[in-house]
Amino acid sequence: MQLLRSIADRFVLALLFLFGDALAPLPSGRALADTPLRVGMELSYPPFEMTDAQGKPTGVSVKLAEALGTHLGRKVLIQNTSFDGLIPALKTGKIDCIISSMTATPERTRSIVFSDPYLTTGLALLAGAKSSVQSAADLNQPDRVIAVKKGTTGHQYAVANLKQARILVLDKEAAAVMEVVQGKADAFIYDSLSVYQNQKRQPNTTRALLRPFREETWAIGLRPGDTALLKQVNDFLQAFRAANGFEKLGDEFLPEEKAHFQAEGIPFYF
Repeated sequence: MQLLRSIADRFVLALLFLFGDALAPLPSGRALADTPLRVGMELSYPPFEMTDAQGKPTGVSVKLAEALGTHLGRKVLIQNTSFDGLIPALKTGKIDCIISSMTATPERTRSIVFSDPYLTTGLALLAGAKSSVQSAADLNQPDRVIAVKKGTTGHQYAVANLKQARILVLDKEAAAVMEVVQGKADAFIYDSLSVYQNQKRQPNTTRALLRPFREETWAIGLRPGDTALLKQVNDFLQAFRAANGFEKLGDEFLPEEKAHFQAEGIPFYF
């Protein structure tokens, strides 16, 4: 009997070592209010997730996270995490939620849950200036080279739908853009806002095909069991929208983009 107890104790200790906070009991009441809200995001996607001149997190998602913390009466801790590591970090309890321009997809809902959507956008193409690509219909050909960022919906779309093309899977957005700039890739599949911004930075070597070929929505990611937090997040999003919080964020961080997309009738709105 003593041997069995010893084995059981070691098993519990091993679980705690491996999963840490994910197995710890959730605080409640006053203790919860004193517990920081750990928000995961990749700080390399301006103007949504980035750092300022002093290296501090800023951007649309950071401001949204801070407003959520105020609504909950909790301090916010931003955890800078690679995009493809966000869902594993959430599932193992290293963060409490994801606010990182993440698209709510059926694939992702198999392992996490999403809040109500807060932004509508879509997949678009950053094409090479000399490439003959004119739309997504031109991509699925043996002589095409398509750049994608690892873990994004553009990556998922390419794997599922562009089986004849050669797909370059890269860790960084800048690396994918450079493949197009240098003529090594016909196009980079990414969200329409980023395509617009990257074409502005590389006007002589790229073209922006902004009309989305697949519409998407962004939402806040949470663990399936965090039903109370999910309700609080949805209540916050509703109140934040009613107070024109999203419009103010757009005016602060995206004035040029808002004007251009509205003028062209391209979906990108809170």
